[in-house]
Amino acid sequence: MHSLLHALKNLLPIVVVVGFFQLAILQQVPDDLGSMAIGLLIVAVGVALFLQGLELSIFPVGKSLSNQFARKGSLAILLSFGFAMGFSAVIAEPALIAVAEQAQTISEGRIDGLTLRILVAVSVGFVVALGVFRTIFGYPLHWFMITGYVIVVIVTWFAPEEIVGLAYDSGGVTTNVVTVPLIAALGIGLAASIRGRNPLIDGFGLVALSVMVPMITVQVYGMVVYSGGTGAAAMEAITAQVTEAPAKSGIIAALLDLAGMLRDVLPIIITVLFFQYLVLRRKLSNPKKIAFGFALVILGLYAFVVGLKLGLFPIGTSMAEQLMAMDSYAPVYLFALMIGFATTMAEPALIAIGKQAEEAAAGALNGNAIRLLVAVGVAVGITIGVHRIITGDSIHYYIMGGYILVILLTLLAPRYIVALAYDLGGVTTSEVTVPLVTALGIGLASSIEGRNVLIDGFGLIAFASIFPIVTVMTYAIVSQYRSERRKETQ
Repeated sequence: MHSLLHALKNLLPIVVVVGFFQLAILQQVPDDLGSMAIGLLIVAVGVALFLQGLELSIFPVGKSLSNQFARKGSLAILLSFGFAMGFSAVIAEPALIAVAEQAQTISEGRIDGLTLRILVAVSVGFVVALGVFRTIFGYPLHWFMITGYVIVVIVTWFAPEEIVGLAYDSGGVTTNVVTVPLIAALGIGLAASIRGRNPLIDGFGLVALSVMVPMITVQVYGMVVYSGGTGAAAMEAITAQVTEAPAKSGIIAALLDLAGMLRDVLPIIITVLFFQYLVLRRKLSNPKKIAFGFALVILGLYAFVVGLKLGLFPIGTSMAEQLMAMDSYAPVYLFALMIGFATTMAEPALIAIGKQAEEAAAGALNGNAIRLLVAVGVAVGITIGVHRIITGDSIHYYIMGGYILVILLTLLAPRYIVALAYDLGGVTTSEVTVPLVTALGIGLASSIEGRNVLIDGFGLIAFASIFPIVTVMTYAIVSQYRSERRKETQ
């Protein structure tokens, strides 16, 4: 019951913003309001079951394994565990599943959804292992991030425009409801257990690395996919396709979908059992409770995907179409700003990271101030992304400009904030926000004449990930400057 209330609370900002626009600005009610409302309720139930399942199974087992391996101190085991946890958590990430399904549909099968997910999962596995290595040996994160984003900018310059927005969105959705708590706990736990490491400087950063590397691999995948030709056909019936419920073919289709969800969660189960029984050679403390938790995770994922297709995708596309039908673009920008701010303030992963940062900084940072800065960054980022879709500008220059700014700020920012700022950029997009924002982008691109849905529809999540890094680092730079000025005047 608590998990359901938690999920409904996360949905509330979206309902408030959408309700305000429908009643006060658009002054109309969508035709399929009942179906959307049912879809939202199913999403809430799915997220509640999913979170409850995580609490019973993946989180306690993952934290226990991290602590035991940190105590063992074996580099090979820690690196392999980091890779396995990164891979298995991301392959089951609901938001990544949603984005991959959208990409496959819109590209008419040219981009394969499962291949995309495997590429992203392998990238995150590799990068979590790299982050564990960095934490153990104490290498500064900012050099990893600067080098990585220089590579990202170079790859973006050469990548086909059909893949750029999708690649950045794929990076933005890897760090979410499954991955953030596990990856953050692994990094902070390691930093706390190694003498000479600072949990704030050395413990954060794994989430940031997990966002960056998929951007590179997916763009390289796009170069291969689109090397034989240019462009994918724009999808004309986007609303009809994304709102098609998987249960329409009956019980067999529903069972096949459930089997698909089991396949998605299976890597985490295999990883946990392998490291628990074969590496540590210890039994699970409560196998029945953990098995029940995994069953809830699978059922929750299934309900979540069904609810997306009935509720969140149609809301995003419907709002985009209605807003674009108005005489002015001002309501579109206002909606982007409000939905970005409202959903981020309620983001559970952001609240968790804010609390961890406050504890790690021993009160030097304020968790609520961090959330406010990040929410402003997301709101600004999504608004700029919407502006790009409306004007039809190339995403290449926006993204490259954004990350060049991030690289410059990284060189100027105080070291204590760098890892945290990058991590905050990775946790801004939730399992509820991602589908809505993705659908908004696709809806806008399909409503404006001359836009290609695959080229122009994706990318909003990328903007939502870049600008919180900018706002948090800028705040830290200004705070440091003011502090130094005060010392000089005293």
